[in-house]
Amino acid sequence: MNALTRRTAFQLAAAAGAGAATTSAAKRKEVTTFVFVTGSNGTATGDAELTLRGHRTVGVGLPGHGPEDQLHRAYQAPQDLAKLATLPSPMAGVTLDDYVEATVDAVRRVSRYGPVILVGGSLGGSTITKAADEVPDLIDRLVYVGAYCCTKLRSPAEYLETPEGRTSLAASILPGVIGDPRVLKAIRVNWRTNDAKFLDAAKAAFMAEGTEGEFLALLNASLPDESLAVSSADARGRRDAWGRVPRVYVRQSLDRVIPPALQDRMIREADEATPGNRFEVFTVRTPHAPTREAYRQITKILDGLAK
Repeated sequence: MNALTRRTAFQLAAAAGAGAATTSAAKRKEVTTFVFVTGSNGTATGDAELTLRGHRTVGVGLPGHGPEDQLHRAYQAPQDLAKLATLPSPMAGVTLDDYVEATVDAVRRVSRYGPVILVGGSLGGSTITKAADEVPDLIDRLVYVGAYCCTKLRSPAEYLETPEGRTSLAASILPGVIGDPRVLKAIRVNWRTNDAKFLDAAKAAFMAEGTEGEFLALLNASLPDESLAVSSADARGRRDAWGRVPRVYVRQSLDRVIPPALQDRMIREADEATPGNRFEVFTVRTPHAPTREAYRQITKILDGLAK
């Protein structure tokens, strides 16, 4: 093969490769990315089953929510409760705006690769609402999974004071609080306590239908510290931004932290605020922290939204 022929062959091969790369890039553009925002005390996680079904998933690393930021030897058994009560908190001073900034950054990074579905659970609902205010055109759908969606009232804390919210068992964690929140500027819960009264109350609130193993796995995956400021921050979305992003609500019919009646109130008020863009609603028979079986149903719903 002479030089000219060789050069022509290389050019043809390069052109073929470029065509394949273009086709591959176009194909990637069609893949949906699910961006997950955790609720209180959670860590950044995706969904392996959604990935197996051909989607991308990513969990938002919220400020202060890294296990390496929060876990100490004082938290291990045997616990040093005196020290645990006074350790500085990485959540001190963290605000809803900080959560939103991290989420918007994640959305901007993944939106170049295809459609984005932003999913928030529990307190994460506040974050996805305000993120949609910032980048409504980069989000194809918002999904609230048993989550707060504030419209008429400004914050999750205010919604818990309503008649629908007063039946919440969220206060069951209070006996597990360690340290003075006013000093720590954060709420610290000792999830690793073996106090039977606390454990029974927490299970009844968060995962009454789960097995003992599922419940203990939930506690051991939960971070001790959460922000003092986020639950009382103004989390209302703007009609001209959040209000025009298509949205879904996954009702949790056995939820004792955000009771179904409170979920229904938030759905109704959001629909009244934006009658031209109403929630698509699904109901799953699950407590606030979904059991493994219930989460399979939620994954199925999410998978269907990307089709």
